[in-house]
Amino acid sequence: MTTSRGPRCTFIPPWLVERVDGPEQASQDDELRRERAAKAREPRPAGDTTAEGVVAGPAWTVHDAGSSTSLPGTPVRSAGEPETGDVAVDEAATGIEATLRMFLEDLSRDSHDGAGAPVSLTVHYGSRYNNAFWDGTQLVFGDGDGRVFERFTKPVDVLAHEFSHAVIEHTADLTYRGQSGALNESVADAFASCLKQRLLGQDAGAGDWLIGQGIFMPSVQARALRDMAAPGTAYDDPDIGADPQVGHMDDYIDTTADNGGVHLNSGIPNKAFQLAAVAIGGTSVAGAGRIWYDALVGGDVPSGATFTTFAAATVAAAGAHADAVRQAWAQVGVDVEVGAGPVVDPGPQPSPPQPPAGGRLRVERSGGFTGRTETAEVEIDRSDDPDLGQLVSEAVLASGTTDGPPRPDMFVYTFTVDDHDPVRVPEHLLTASQAELARRILRPGTES
Repeated sequence: MTTSRGPRCTFIPPWLVERVDGPEQASQDDELRRERAAKAREPRPAGDTTAEGVVAGPAWTVHDAGSSTSLPGTPVRSAGEPETGDVAVDEAATGIEATLRMFLEDLSRDSHDGAGAPVSLTVHYGSRYNNAFWDGTQLVFGDGDGRVFERFTKPVDVLAHEFSHAVIEHTADLTYRGQSGALNESVADAFASCLKQRLLGQDAGAGDWLIGQGIFMPSVQARALRDMAAPGTAYDDPDIGADPQVGHMDDYIDTTADNGGVHLNSGIPNKAFQLAAVAIGGTSVAGAGRIWYDALVGGDVPSGATFTTFAAATVAAAGAHADAVRQAWAQVGVDVEVGAGPVVDPGPQPSPPQPPAGGRLRVERSGGFTGRTETAEVEIDRSDDPDLGQLVSEAVLASGTTDGPPRPDMFVYTFTVDDHDPVRVPEHLLTASQAELARRILRPGTES
């Protein structure tokens, strides 16, 4: 189990795990906003250029975890070094170089912190690990299980998505829960799609708007993991089911799973971004991408922002394109309330305490890049494992919901014994007992 490094950001939504592994005022405000946006665009100091006058990018290092969950792993390739021949290592290297270049050249942002911080990446994380995440320090990628998922370094937009979570953390720091969490996911998808289109030389109208294309094995009936242009249509497979993302507020899903449905409801702002980008024209990163970024760094997006709050910030940052952006949000059911102050989304609230009543254990794993939920149940008193009762007592009955902040794309585990209050724990805060309990009850081979 990984040593805690604080909250993390991940890529696979919880509902997919189940099928894969089993059961924004006045002119003064406008001026301040323009000043913030202008500051975000400021070029790097002259000292950050090479002898030839070319802006130098931040340093990066790719590490190999060797199928373990110890981070960061062994350094195997850094900026300026040649290819290693390890496909995952070299894909990560190519991806981070392209991502850093886009943020620097198109958005004038130097690394995720805006100050040229070195970037650390890890590949070959875990055994058959179906996920990728940002843990506050590290960009981490699993190799996939080879049955449903390919390696997570294969689609370059996966890497850009995770790096974007780091950018979000250093700007608006959108809370990874409820609407603010769905915005966190969506902004990451938006910049990921910008990178993909940039590498293909496409403008917004020519882009396919698919996220995670190539992440599924060829045998899976899927075009990608998400479709920003048509949420809910990316896949439909007999084994993993149909894409459950929604693209309009009429279909907004209230749930406690997946940190309040962050991967489900992110389809709504995803569609708004796609509509805005196409309406504005040109490249996505220079059009809607620039607007979304200016909103993110402009100071009008609180960490608990709702869709309406964020939409207002994008309209305020859009200048001549304000009508196009406002209309894009309206098409997904988000109306911008001019002059409305920031609204904080509290996210799903825990259920009230329930009296204890029995001996049936339910273990749920949700979140992750694919956003699916996996569950398994067992009768404790009928188990053949004599140590299970003691393990349940240590991991569940003697525990409470861990109050650590959830992170984008990381798993969240929920343990429930009959009518006892559920114990919810982010992946990086699992105790040894909880990790072992999840390993035993969930399908064998599941990484915990």
